[in-house]
Amino acid sequence: MSDLPFWLERALAVPSETGSIEVAGANIVYETWGEIGNPGIVLIHGSNAHLEWWRFTAPFLADNFRVAALDLSGNGDSDWRERYTSELLAEEVWQVCQAAELGDKPFVVGHSFGGWVALETGKHHDAELGGILFMDFTTAPPEEYLEWGLRAEREGVDPGRKLRVYEEKEAALKRFRFIPEQPGVHPAVLNHLAEYGLKEVDGGWTWKFDPALFDHMEMGPAQRDTFTQLTTNRALMLGEKSEDEGAFYAEHMLAITDGLLPTITVPGTYHHLMFDQPVAVAMSMKMLLLEWHRQNNNAAYEAALSAVSQAGN
Repeated sequence: MSDLPFWLERALAVPSETGSIEVAGANIVYETWGEIGNPGIVLIHGSNAHLEWWRFTAPFLADNFRVAALDLSGNGDSDWRERYTSELLAEEVWQVCQAAELGDKPFVVGHSFGGWVALETGKHHDAELGGILFMDFTTAPPEEYLEWGLRAEREGVDPGRKLRVYEEKEAALKRFRFIPEQPGVHPAVLNHLAEYGLKEVDGGWTWKFDPALFDHMEMGPAQRDTFTQLTTNRALMLGEKSEDEGAFYAEHMLAITDGLLPTITVPGTYHHLMFDQPVAVAMSMKMLLLEWHRQNNNAAYEAALSAVSQAGN
């Protein structure tokens, strides 16, 4: 009998397909689960991460949804860019929605930095989305906002700098950790994420992410205002014990929505909550997005019920 958790074995057993699409000169890699024709979900990873962050979530959504997870440019197996912008990242998400055949009104789920990318996708494609779920990402009041990007200007980082190269792959695997760090993640999950995140180069092994991604890209203080101007469905999922600074403004988001923003905190979870309580996170996502799908198609829903009622009379 395996010592692995049932959810880990079950997730790895669900088949997926790899695809890619060129967006503004960069090859963007994505993975898909589920049948074409089902409501669509696109999953966006955080900074210095990759699409495999969703490997243990997507399979539990795939019975009801067509799901895609992408490697944003500068991450995973997607190409690096000379410079990154919010418009480019949002376009990558939208083009993957089209290439993966997620259908009309796809739902967008963004974790951490991916929440900001989801917000920017909403800014450019608001009317075309079914809703956005922000996962441990919040928008700060403009007067309290601290810039993540523009590192070249703010910190004077050297352009063209490279990541450390490890002579032995095992040494690199042992160095893998979350930011912020958190306890209790199954070693098999950590190893899976680290394996995908590494690439072989001259002299050994290094990480796939581009260390210059944030050098010139401005995330900006207008995030709160962008959020308020969206018309698509919005919701917030938080890690109870998260120490990520980007997730500290949930109370502000509730205040500016008169307490009506759908918000849940998953007990016992940290910033990377999809690895702490993967089934609870996936099922919460599923219920929310199924309800949004019903709301977005309420006329058909009511007509179906009416037809049954009339047939019974």
